[in-house]
Amino acid sequence: MESSDVPDLERYGLSRQLGRALIHGLHLGVYVVDATGRIFMVNPRAEALLGRTAEQMIGMDAHDLLHRRPDGGTIPRDQCPQLAALGTTESVRMDEAWFVRGDGGLVPVSLIGASLRLGDDEDLGAVVLFYDLQRHKAVERQQAAHVSMLEDLAGRLSLLAEISAVLASTLEVEEALRRLTRLVVPRLADWAVIDLLGPGGELRRVSIVGHDRRSHEVTKQWEGPMPLPEDGVHSPIARALRGGASTLLSAREAWDLVRRDTTPFRDYQRQLFEFIEPTSLIVSPLRTPRHVLGTLLLARCAPSRDFDSADLSLVDDIAGRAGLAVDNAEMFDEQRRIAETMQRHLIGPLPAIRELEMAARYQPAPRGSRVGGDWYDAFSLPGGLTALVIGDVTGHDLQAAADMSQIRNMLRTMAWAQRTPPSRVVDRLDEALPYITDDLMATLVLVLVERQEEGRWRLRWTSAGHPPPLLVCDDGSARFLDEAQGLLLGTGLRTERPDAEVPIPALGTFLLYTDGLVERREESIDAGMNRLRRHATSLAGLPLPAFCDALLHRMRNDVTDDVALLALRLTGS
Repeated sequence: MESSDVPDLERYGLSRQLGRALIHGLHLGVYVVDATGRIFMVNPRAEALLGRTAEQMIGMDAHDLLHRRPDGGTIPRDQCPQLAALGTTESVRMDEAWFVRGDGGLVPVSLIGASLRLGDDEDLGAVVLFYDLQRHKAVERQQAAHVSMLEDLAGRLSLLAEISAVLASTLEVEEALRRLTRLVVPRLADWAVIDLLGPGGELRRVSIVGHDRRSHEVTKQWEGPMPLPEDGVHSPIARALRGGASTLLSAREAWDLVRRDTTPFRDYQRQLFEFIEPTSLIVSPLRTPRHVLGTLLLARCAPSRDFDSADLSLVDDIAGRAGLAVDNAEMFDEQRRIAETMQRHLIGPLPAIRELEMAARYQPAPRGSRVGGDWYDAFSLPGGLTALVIGDVTGHDLQAAADMSQIRNMLRTMAWAQRTPPSRVVDRLDEALPYITDDLMATLVLVLVERQEEGRWRLRWTSAGHPPPLLVCDDGSARFLDEAQGLLLGTGLRTERPDAEVPIPALGTFLLYTDGLVERREESIDAGMNRLRRHATSLAGLPLPAFCDALLHRMRNDVTDDVALLALRLTGS
């Protein structure tokens, strides 16, 4: 069937059913006027909104019948924006207009009118769509109330998120708690005070922050060692230090509790309260499932409103997070001491190989256990071969270091036993990984350094998803050796990785590195690799140890990850 045989409306997908739905099912009032402004079609929704039947409107002048000022007065025809757009191709939009209902009442509406070509002549009518603005505003007010409630909730959640970030931003316990007090004042309280129990049971005030920054020097007198509450002392801080629940107190309740005590601890608290003059207080214990670490006290002063039960719940949550942060920091200190000892035994010294000069560096991430999955290795093989390895196991903790150690040892064993191209050794290692752990992924480059005739040397290598090696040549050029890139380890996919080889230039430098060297916040990996190539080229004339130190210094302007690098030159280069 030719397209010209298809009825015009059906050609545009307008079936009779859809046309009826547009007229009767639309939740907007609709009326259509001809070129003179007379109504010749309305929909049922317009009848309902205007309190008029279709028979009462069809044939009537829309302006005279409906358009009014907010006070009910008529609008001169030459001042009506709807009439001004009639007969033109311009559309009109009015965020607020007034129509008169059949009963004489006014209804505020929001409308949009658009020109409409009628038949085959040149006359333009218009279609007007409108809705009841009063009902819409009622819905908006209800939505605004809901939005306000959600904004309050979002604000609390945002504060909790910021507090979590602040507590995680440093592993220095007292600095983290000082940052916490600076965050909650003035957003949640006018004053914030944190006391910590020491390992020997001593009590120390580590932070006190007030809304009045001018009082900073005065409040410093209350920081430092403080007297412990004796048995029988019932102040809110004393009860929290014994593991009591978070407490919401009025000023009178807090003063009554302080006055009951006749101890040095009471005098210390009384002086603070006299200076702060709180009207409402919340005291929460900083605790973990194992023990109480200290207390968090928040105070509000006039004219701030008093704390309520929602605030109490929020502060209790904050104190719980702070307690866990302190506990984690203490456990991290212990883990770090273990890790630093372990790290010294995981990455061994480089072997002394005749005619080859090697240098390596390892730098841990600034935040972490000081041990991780980045590693390098170099060892001799039968037949005068030397193996170089650089790798990166996912993770920055003791588990990553343990996995790295196992991979390192297995690779050494397989390289010795297989005596095959590097790709085959790495493939065999990949097949063995599931027997080490169920969830381990790693990248590495395995290089075999081989002496050939007439004193020439060559490199044969394969890469398992690792950044490509960099070769700096004696002519000042440098290129990344990306010919042997293959799939990373631990995916569970069977693959055959490629091998590649290249001669070692007499005055060249061969560099292996992990991705931490080229990664930087808000910078693409390509930009980082271009920086590496530029710096390596400019530093290639330095002795190899100095080359590694200078390169690491230039590249590590924004430390975020572990870095390992291993460099090779021919002796005398």
